[in-house]
Amino acid sequence: MKLTELPHRTLAIVRGNDRNAALRTVITLAEEGITATEVSLTTADALWVIEQARRELGPDATLGAGTVVTTEDAERAADAGAGFLVTPGVLPDLRNGPAHALPVLMGALTPSEIISAVGCGAHAIKLFPASLGGPGHLTALRAPFPTVPFVPVGGIDAATAPLYLAAGAVAVGVGSPLIGDAANGGDLAALRTRTAQWRTALTEAVAG
Repeated sequence: MKLTELPHRTLAIVRGNDRNAALRTVITLAEEGITATEVSLTTADALWVIEQARRELGPDATLGAGTVVTTEDAERAADAGAGFLVTPGVLPDLRNGPAHALPVLMGALTPSEIISAVGCGAHAIKLFPASLGGPGHLTALRAPFPTVPFVPVGGIDAATAPLYLAAGAVAVGVGSPLIGDAANGGDLAALRTRTAQWRTALTEAVAG
């Protein structure tokens, strides 16, 4: 699994207050073709969700843990079956310990943070929160960092995702505009509808 080659160029971000609903959300996304998913560690019983989802989806599923802020978070997520880690900011200590072997999507917003994250071994940069600068910020960053893979996260929806891809993002991360209330026990049928619409929007953007 490469963080630069996500299916549909999409990383779905699942965060909820109901562990069973969060698990059903991950499975539903996979059934509907969004197979790269980050389960935020702020989710109720997030490690259980990751364990169960890994069991359901198998060893090759692109399933990771998000909101990783300590090395302890990283180790527990790795033990639960996470295949990659996502941080909200630069976390140098991830270079240490068994979890260091997992790909890391490391959060950064400024040039200095990006330099630090790359120096820490980040496999890709989570441009966060992307909404602060919009696609224009990514365009500007691509000039000094042409080989750095960027995955914008924060405020991304079906209307703005194509703009970030056009600006050079390798993929985009999307949370509530796609997930809605599904991870809190909401309507899975509505989630399926949104997922189909999202796939169409992203497919057209990539093809265009």
